[in-house]
Amino acid sequence: MVRPASFGWNPQTGVSNHFQPPRPPAVAGDPGARAIAEFDGLAAALVQAGVEVHALADLPEPARPDAVFPNNWVSLHADGTVVLYPMLAPNRRGERRLELLQELERRGRFVVTRLLDLTHHELQGRFLEGTGSVVFDHAARVAYACLSPRTDVEVLGELCDELGYQGVAFHAAGPDGTPVYHTNVVLSIGSRCTVICADAVAEPERGALLERLAASGRCVETIGVAQMMNFAGNALELRSRAGASVLAMSQRAFASLAPASRERLAACVDRIVTAPVTTIEDLGGGSVRCMLAEVFLPRSAAAAQFPEDR
Repeated sequence: MVRPASFGWNPQTGVSNHFQPPRPPAVAGDPGARAIAEFDGLAAALVQAGVEVHALADLPEPARPDAVFPNNWVSLHADGTVVLYPMLAPNRRGERRLELLQELERRGRFVVTRLLDLTHHELQGRFLEGTGSVVFDHAARVAYACLSPRTDVEVLGELCDELGYQGVAFHAAGPDGTPVYHTNVVLSIGSRCTVICADAVAEPERGALLERLAASGRCVETIGVAQMMNFAGNALELRSRAGASVLAMSQRAFASLAPASRERLAACVDRIVTAPVTTIEDLGGGSVRCMLAEVFLPRSAAAAQFPEDR
């Protein structure tokens, strides 16, 4: 996680992110301070659930209004690969700070063996915004992506070739008919359950996609477009230090679900953690999953020998 230093409405992202207001909203108080409080509350809730959290610090200058969403610029894989991704908004590219990766590596005693840099695609106007654009099914080695101005099929193909995954591209639209900007608001894949807004998926592609998701053996929980717009699909399953499954989502997302849906999700994990991130959702157009860059990197032998140091 990256603790924001200059959170705010970003004029460069609203054109393609229709979860974000198209112009600066009138808000009371300091949205940056509220975003920090929401960040700290989510991090504390995850730690209380036993999840290992590395909260790294953004810098105040230059301003990075979306630095709280690190999953768009990096993914960290079990074979030691770190992937850097091309992002559409020029003022977001400065979020890619290698010193943050070095600090994460040091803190967690993680081992990085390869850096896969896809950022050169920005020169040709092709983008793939990390695990916003790509939802990985790591068990089946499948990478799902709904195409949009931020998610290019050619870059997806290169990523899959490099990682040894199969890419599955589809189209999804919001209530106004515009492409959904990121896959991770449409689709979430956990160990036992998949959450998907089927109604947002293009009708010619919907049946095949649902069949493929069901074939994984997971239960498939469908949500409506209104629930998607409340970030009910923007959830992430994590593991606690003790190995328990923890589903993280915002309070707004959880509240939008019907009681039966909440019960089905709860039956698929050991614990659900919710936190209010209203300011981040309202101004940034992203929610809890966007705030989390999960770490699958292997640990050094020293980390395994001295786990109490983590």
